[in-house]
Amino acid sequence: MKRHLVIATAAAAALLAGGTVTAVAVGGSGSGSAPAAAPAAAPAAVHAHQDTEDLREAGAARVTAPQAAAAALKAVPGKVSGLDLDQDRPGLVWDADVLGKDGKWHEVTLDARTARVLNQHVDREDDDDHARERAALKNARTDAAAAAREAAADHGTVTSVELDDDHRAQAVWEVETVTKDGTEHQLLVDPHTGALSTAPAHDADDDNDGGDD
Repeated sequence: MKRHLVIATAAAAALLAGGTVTAVAVGGSGSGSAPAAAPAAAPAAVHAHQDTEDLREAGAARVTAPQAAAAALKAVPGKVSGLDLDQDRPGLVWDADVLGKDGKWHEVTLDARTARVLNQHVDREDDDDHARERAALKNARTDAAAAAREAAADHGTVTSVELDDDHRAQAVWEVETVTKDGTEHQLLVDPHTGALSTAPAHDADDDNDGGDD
């Protein structure tokens, strides 16, 4: 067991470096075996699974982000603050966050193939956490659906839209898309003008590292 672990660890290090490695198998007695060369691999393959998964989900969805926003607002009239395409327990779904006309925050789960509402409930979190988001959403002239359409025009299928007001001086729509070759794009849409720009490199790095937005 240890013998295979040493080989796998050494090979993985070489793949990340884009080169080859000569691994020495270590048996239980500590003796070495004949050197074995591990094949080289392209560094880009490290993120292939993540890109492939997003591309698969985007291809399987029959409901676009703007259509999901419309369906969510039909269920809960108000303003959509976020959309996320996700493979969940019910299947492929759109998760929508809505600030309802009743002043409450609602979470709506929609079937990504039919737009049918699968679940909806009121978010019971402390409203102080949403104070800035509430103000930014009310002042936005460009809504989530419009931001998604703007990003999708030249950058593939939208998989996520979120109004980010925590990490910037001013709120901005953060939109994630994936193109047919599996390339992911991080884009920003100004909520007042609708202007589209590419997210700074550190934003994309934070998202790829799995950090909280």
